[in-house]
Amino acid sequence: MEDVKSFLSEAEENMEMAVMALDEKLSRIRAGRANVHILDGIKVDSYGAMMPLSNVANLSIPDARSIVIKPWDRSMLKVIEKAIIDSPVGIMPENNGEQIRLGIPVLTEERRKELSKQCSKEAESAKISIRNARRDCIESLKKSVKNGVPEDVEKDAEGDCQKLHDKYIKRIDEVLDAKIKEIMTV
Repeated sequence: MEDVKSFLSEAEENMEMAVMALDEKLSRIRAGRANVHILDGIKVDSYGAMMPLSNVANLSIPDARSIVIKPWDRSMLKVIEKAIIDSPVGIMPENNGEQIRLGIPVLTEERRKELSKQCSKEAESAKISIRNARRDCIESLKKSVKNGVPEDVEKDAEGDCQKLHDKYIKRIDEVLDAKIKEIMTV
């Protein structure tokens, strides 16, 4: 009986990780509003080591349309500026000698639709991960019958696994709907 619970808890853990990964990926997609998470993937060469931008500078959002990057060491300004230009963020930095300002442009209708499609693709890959977790759980449950677990217990556990699957698919849909609403809001 304990085997069955471990299979279900492992499946739930994998499903939860898929939702968390989706949350992180969607937070990096800019929605026309300033969000420091769009800079999460940027690495800066700091004294010979590649460091995340947040480890070498203070990131702040003074208003809804801009991000201010204030490096702790002024000599890093040019390096940070180059890293932002080379990144897929797609925003040109403004360097005033003390800080770097990123002006978040207003998204066009076409760009909003592209971002919505990108979000949908990310959500679909998360759903695939959840389906894979369900499949692995059900396979493990079927193998456990050969190891002495009663079939009715296995069938009940399969039902529980399906309920977990449905719950996490619904959560992904909710996360996706919220992000698309954020993107499409002008």
